[in-house]
Amino acid sequence: EEPVLLAELKPGRPQRYDWKSSCETWSVAFSPDGAWFAWSQGHCVVKLIPWPLGEAELGCKTSERKSRGGKAETWSHGAAKEKTLECGQIVWGLAFSAWPAAEDGDTDPACAVGLPCLVLATGLNDGQIKVWEVQTGHLLFSLLGHQDVVRDLSFAPNGSPILVSASRDKTLRVWDLSRDVLFPSGDTFLLSPGRQVQVLSGHVQWVYCCSISPDCSMLCSAAGEKSALLWSMRSYTLIRRLEGHQSSVVSCDFSPDSALLVTASYDACVIMWDPYTGEQLRTLRHVPLHSTLDSSSEIHTSSLRSVCFSPEGLYLATVADDRLLRIWALELRSPVAFAPMINGLCCMYFPHGGFIATGTRDGHVQFWTAPRVLSSLKHLCRKALRTFLTTYQVLALPIPRKLKEFLTYRTF
Repeated sequence: EEPVLLAELKPGRPQRYDWKSSCETWSVAFSPDGAWFAWSQGHCVVKLIPWPLGEAELGCKTSERKSRGGKAETWSHGAAKEKTLECGQIVWGLAFSAWPAAEDGDTDPACAVGLPCLVLATGLNDGQIKVWEVQTGHLLFSLLGHQDVVRDLSFAPNGSPILVSASRDKTLRVWDLSRDVLFPSGDTFLLSPGRQVQVLSGHVQWVYCCSISPDCSMLCSAAGEKSALLWSMRSYTLIRRLEGHQSSVVSCDFSPDSALLVTASYDACVIMWDPYTGEQLRTLRHVPLHSTLDSSSEIHTSSLRSVCFSPEGLYLATVADDRLLRIWALELRSPVAFAPMINGLCCMYFPHGGFIATGTRDGHVQFWTAPRVLSSLKHLCRKALRTFLTTYQVLALPIPRKLKEFLTYRTF
């Protein structure tokens, strides 16, 4: 079943052609509870949109979101309202915190340290990270330290207020948003949340992407290099270099059980790794489908832009420069579905499955249907076990070899 385009949202602002106002949608994000969608629509603006979209928008192919007079436009969707975040700089990276809104009686770890229960971090062109309260759209504070574009952001999935940022200054930085820091302001000192915990150095090119494993034990980073770096989130030290690509690695993502890692490169390949051993398990090659391309185009490459796992861990989505969104089944070497999309830059699965959001160079965001699958009992058992067992622990179990191969994803 091919992906179906459900809706395409376009910026309502007129195009500006000065260098300060890039129009690309470099990043899109869903909140972990699936209640919000963040759209970096270009022109230094981020839209916070309640999810699901209205029936009128999902029922039509295109819809424009317009801002009048530079003021934030809001529309009611139940109790939540759309918000416009004026970031003042080109926005490259987006990340929601991992803690959903607390209910009555909940003792949420983020709320316990005085932070709102859901925040959005935005990585900006000048190296700042601005952190916003989602429910109100208010700017909470800025994190300062990077010397160049903050290209990507990743919150720890376990609910702790730990944020990792990746930058063109060739470093990654780890921030603890529960820590207070003093900074000078005139003759006084002001208290601000957010303390830099660690600076990770090891890349020699711009860092494009960072991803924290769901079990919060590892961090993968991808830069303009042929290798990706794997870091320990416990000691903040380098575990290993993952070498195998023939060109720059630009995107990475962990499977929901942390047992697999995928990296995407300009060499038109996705490599699936065992992050615990560093072993290459599979290579997915993006072969151009010339029939889907305009014969007058001059596209000569299938350079990849983005890769992401589906929430249940059985599919991958990739966006490439050959104008295709591809969906791959974990067990197969060829895509199971294609969708034509022009100028794709990023992709993200809805946390509960069934949808994929993609961003484009034109500042648009598109929502596609994605395969819905009922996971087999075998996969559910494997996923549950691999959530807390490393590859080495599985291999040490007194069980048959074939079962070990299945549990370590070596039965492809």
